[in-house]
Amino acid sequence: MPLYLEYYFWLLLISVGVGVLERVWPRHPGQKVFRAEWDQDLFWLLFNTHFVSWMLALAGVQLARWFQAALPAGAPIPWESLRLLSDWPWLLQFAVCFVVKDFIEWNVHRLMHVVPWLWRFHRLHHSIEQLDWLAAFRSHWAEMVILKLVAYLPMVVLGVDDSVVFAIVAVQTLLHEVTHANLPWGWGRLGYVFNSPRLHAWHHDMALHGRHGQNFSISLSLWDWLFGTAYLPQQPETPARLGFEGMERYPRGIWGRLWDPFGSGARGGGGGKASPQPRVPEAPSGRDGG
Repeated sequence: MPLYLEYYFWLLLISVGVGVLERVWPRHPGQKVFRAEWDQDLFWLLFNTHFVSWMLALAGVQLARWFQAALPAGAPIPWESLRLLSDWPWLLQFAVCFVVKDFIEWNVHRLMHVVPWLWRFHRLHHSIEQLDWLAAFRSHWAEMVILKLVAYLPMVVLGVDDSVVFAIVAVQTLLHEVTHANLPWGWGRLGYVFNSPRLHAWHHDMALHGRHGQNFSISLSLWDWLFGTAYLPQQPETPARLGFEGMERYPRGIWGRLWDPFGSGARGGGGGKASPQPRVPEAPSGRDGG
């Protein structure tokens, strides 16, 4: 297989590129490369987020093929009739699936802040205290199972080309790293469409600026602007403190964090329990890059 078709080639290329950008245009110039818990986030990257999510994508393909083989020849709903997108042009498949998948993930992400048992898994991601490209991959494996199966299975069932799925994974890896990076960019007017480091930093604010939080965008910020969950003040440009209420009771080690959602469920508070604060929707201006 050519190197450019290997996912980990793109992961390495993107991560090095975003890491260099953080050194050139840092939002917090004093933040160290090897900041606190960087080694733990490296674990989440290697074992959890990318290993699990990519394996789930492949498992989805195999599950769909198994389902196809299991259907009897005279089934009332032929398998091929479900593959509605298989004949679409590549670019059209990519564009439609990218937007629809992102909207699905926006809804699932929002639910992870609303539904208490989902928040138990998602709060691992919100234990981040310093944002950079590596922190983007801090997620519980169970969250990835939920998110990726919901997002990828419809594409597989509808007959989306494997190369389209691969391209979406690569592009979203780039956007995911950039939005979590130690960068000051807001994209100007494009910030109404695409998520940005400046917008997403406020998603990780310890203070809630809505009943269950704000800025649930994954790749496209337009969902937050459309549905009234966007929060982007002119000043200050970045939150004073990241995390969630009750973090002092949240486990610090890898194994404790892996087990935490299946334990008491009472440690570390909840994602949408605080009283709502005034929402200040403003234009995605500020210090932009390029």
